Amino acid sequence: MANKTIVTAPEGKQELSIIPEFDAPRELVFKAFTDPEIVVKFLGPARFTMTIEKWDMRTGGSYRYLNSDSNGNSFGFHGSIHEVLYPERIIQTFEFEGLPESGHVSLDFMRLEALPGNRTKVVMHSILPSVADRDGMLMSGMESGMNEGFERLDKLFSQNLVR
Repeated sequence: MANKTIVTAPEGKQELSIIPEFDAPRELVFKAFTDPEIVVKFLGPARFTMTIEKWDMRTGGSYRYLNSDSNGNSFGFHGSIHEVLYPERIIQTFEFEGLPESGHVSLDFMRLEALPGNRTKVVMHSILPSVADRDGMLMSGMESGMNEGFERLDKLFSQNLVR
């Protein structure tokens, strides 16, 4: 990946921040994160195929998608959209459905900052119910899967496949 992603998880806190940068204008980066036809091409680890069941990316909307592996195993994710403010901000919840109990929901804030040279910094901040939930998310392989996805998104931008 041409642009390094910074992940910070302060000791003893139930939050984490993820900050990638992309060589694309803010409007295109926003579109990539909100357009389901683009999202399926980059979100998550490369070894999974994403299927979107619901994608209503607007204030008051919601989403649900599945990541499936080559063995037929599927993992569901869903959330509610609290705010979508083009091209600046998205606030949503996120929940992985594969845990033994529900309620391990994060509140995610995404802010897109225009940088010089038609570049964009995405600042994602997640707050989880507990430090254990935050640590579990980090230990799940989230960071490597996220980096794989951002590499694929970088490639989409470099090939002008996001318009």
